[in-house]
Amino acid sequence: MAKANLDPLAPVRGPIFTKRFIAALVAMVLGIAWMAYYYVAVRVDPTAFPVPEAGSPKFMADLGNWNYLIGFGLIFLGLMVSAHPSTPLGRGRGVVVGMLGCFLVGLIWICTYYIFSDDISSIPVFNDLGQKNLFVGIGFMAIGFTFATRWE
Repeated sequence: MAKANLDPLAPVRGPIFTKRFIAALVAMVLGIAWMAYYYVAVRVDPTAFPVPEAGSPKFMADLGNWNYLIGFGLIFLGLMVSAHPSTPLGRGRGVVVGMLGCFLVGLIWICTYYIFSDDISSIPVFNDLGQKNLFVGIGFMAIGFTFATRWE
């Protein structure tokens, strides 16, 4: 046991559920919930004829595609906050997992958009974003670089 404390290569351990980590999780879950609620309950289906009324709340319907910016912004904010060394994703192997995970999600997002760009109407969220899907994929990759700056 005494040897492990003297080993400079031993992983640094800390508490798992810190206030910062819980705030990051809450931000990510809120972002996903915001976009899911908008897509399912508020959004008007552009293929429906005659065009139905937008759902409620009215302010959310008025925001239109800005709801995706709010949702992805909360997700990206939560991921950036989770890159701090006081969280499990910000120290030790968590940094590598967060970095590679964000890089892969961004790459898969962009590849999915390009593969299905002929008829993207069948994929939820992708159909509303159109070319803005590239921003989402690049955003995930940028968050991956945030994790990369924490890697030691």
